[in-house]
Amino acid sequence: MSVVTLPEGDWIRGITIRQPYATCILAGKNPENRPVHWPWQGWVLIHAGKKKPEPAVLRDPLVATAIRGRELHLGAVIGVARLVGCHPDQGPEKCISPWAQRDAHHLVLADVQGLALPVPATGALPAWKPTPDLVAQVFQQLPAFRP
Repeated sequence: MSVVTLPEGDWIRGITIRQPYATCILAGKNPENRPVHWPWQGWVLIHAGKKKPEPAVLRDPLVATAIRGRELHLGAVIGVARLVGCHPDQGPEKCISPWAQRDAHHLVLADVQGLALPVPATGALPAWKPTPDLVAQVFQQLPAFRP
């Protein structure tokens, strides 16, 4: 197995997302909702926050279907994705995803890849710069990854 030579510089960020929504992204949740616009685009580490999810959230039919059979890891990077855009809510006529919250900014994700093993990490809000060591640990699990 060969390890990919990763680029240097500002090409990747970490994004901390509360559970169960971080796991929902691995199951196809798109967009990720945020209260403010994000001008940055590029690759992001999907970091599951440390806070346990509220039981009522887990009973939501959309969430329950997405997380069925999946473990909800806390305090770890669980995947990667490419952040391709951010736009304000455009109403149900244009933002047809059942995940799109009204009056939020929608982070549009592509090329989502889950990790077989979560990589423990401390995140931050809103977006954070991962250490080179953390990036190396994550991409060791994705040998075919090409940024």
